Amino acid sequence: MNERDSEQVAHSLIARGYEHVSCETDADVVLLNTCSVRDMAEQKALGKMGMLGRMAKSRPETVFGFLGCMAQARGAELLKEIPHLDLVVGTQKFHRVADYVDDVVARKRSVVGIADPGLNRMDDLRFSIVDVEEEVGSQSTIRDQSLAPKQATAFVSIMQGCNMHCTFCIVPRTRGAERSRTISEIASEVRALVARGVKEVTLLGQIVNLYGRHEFPSGAAVAGRGPSISPFVQLLEAVSAIDGLERLRFTSPHPIGFRDDLIDAISRLPKIAEHVHLPLQSGSNRILKAMHRTYTAEKYAQLVGKIRAARPGIAITTDIIVGFPGETDADFRDTMRLVEQVGYDGLYIFKYSERPGTPAARLDDDVSREEKTARFLELEQAQRRHQEKIYRRYLDREIKVLIERPSSKSEADMTGHSTCHKVVNFPAPVELLGQVARVRVTQAKSNSLYGEILSAP
Repeated sequence: MNERDSEQVAHSLIARGYEHVSCETDADVVLLNTCSVRDMAEQKALGKMGMLGRMAKSRPETVFGFLGCMAQARGAELLKEIPHLDLVVGTQKFHRVADYVDDVVARKRSVVGIADPGLNRMDDLRFSIVDVEEEVGSQSTIRDQSLAPKQATAFVSIMQGCNMHCTFCIVPRTRGAERSRTISEIASEVRALVARGVKEVTLLGQIVNLYGRHEFPSGAAVAGRGPSISPFVQLLEAVSAIDGLERLRFTSPHPIGFRDDLIDAISRLPKIAEHVHLPLQSGSNRILKAMHRTYTAEKYAQLVGKIRAARPGIAITTDIIVGFPGETDADFRDTMRLVEQVGYDGLYIFKYSERPGTPAARLDDDVSREEKTARFLELEQAQRRHQEKIYRRYLDREIKVLIERPSSKSEADMTGHSTCHKVVNFPAPVELLGQVARVRVTQAKSNSLYGEILSAP
């Protein structure tokens, strides 16, 4: 979601005549899009903005701004803490950033040119715009072809906000309540992307499979497909029907909203990629209840079994938090057992960090930093051993890879993803960008595959 929002802001500025530069020292405007899910993300953003203070001293006309979730959560407080910060824009105003930047650029240049030091007061120009109320058009996407002339993949926002209120999560505070775009609006955006050459689209939402549950009706019952068709499955059907789209992904769902109609859609819609990211957070029922995750480890394991039965060979990845308040070694062992039972293709592991204003922040953070690190490393090492086995299964297999970009490690190679979301590198000419190629896997690592191209369009 943050990557999509950053693209939205960049495209809107380019549409106003700004140019994208590769280094902040060449920029007239420097904007940092922030995240509040973990404390580390906030500290990195604050540290980076602090380093930019040196640049601000020699270039007082440069505009510096914070965008996104941390901006939403902390607002004008950031202006007090950081003297050279000019602009703080929350999560519901990305579509208006270009207006704000134009205004600040014009006023700063005017003030910097005034000789009277008594009038040179930057505080008069600095402002914070934070508001969880959504404006019309805030989820519409501005895209500029010059940013990615052979873009193979794209993110499409289908909804904003979250009503689940997991006790560790700050998202309801920074993104507001659930609200969804219409199916026709989303499908129109996808058709425009496909017309530009995009082959794969990822539908985005804080809890993507709860799309439209308050705004749109469920579809009529279809024989053999459950009592009704949820708005999210209706959306998947509409997007899958778009000619020229080859792959469809969505992230991130919640286990509680993973109904039988969605499992059926995964089975019968071939464009849906063979990968589901299904956040777990903990394998302990006691901790899941404290997190307000509203499912049990047993129910979660049953759901994974249903998904795999519907689409044999599908890859499953997840999120796990270690060191949640009150987590004992026995709770952590429950998580380890469930991870081993499921056999994930990939884990995103996080050490719990307190988020101000969340219910969990009122709990005693009684798991030491050292214990959190130890549990993190144990889980990470166990997953690495398992993942190496999974990736070795691909040796000598032929797989289809969407060629997305040149490899960052070798000028001779291109990189892309298989439908199971495996990173694959292989020698290929840049002219094949955006194409789907057949690749034979010759090497397997713990996080990527390497191969040789067999054929491409």
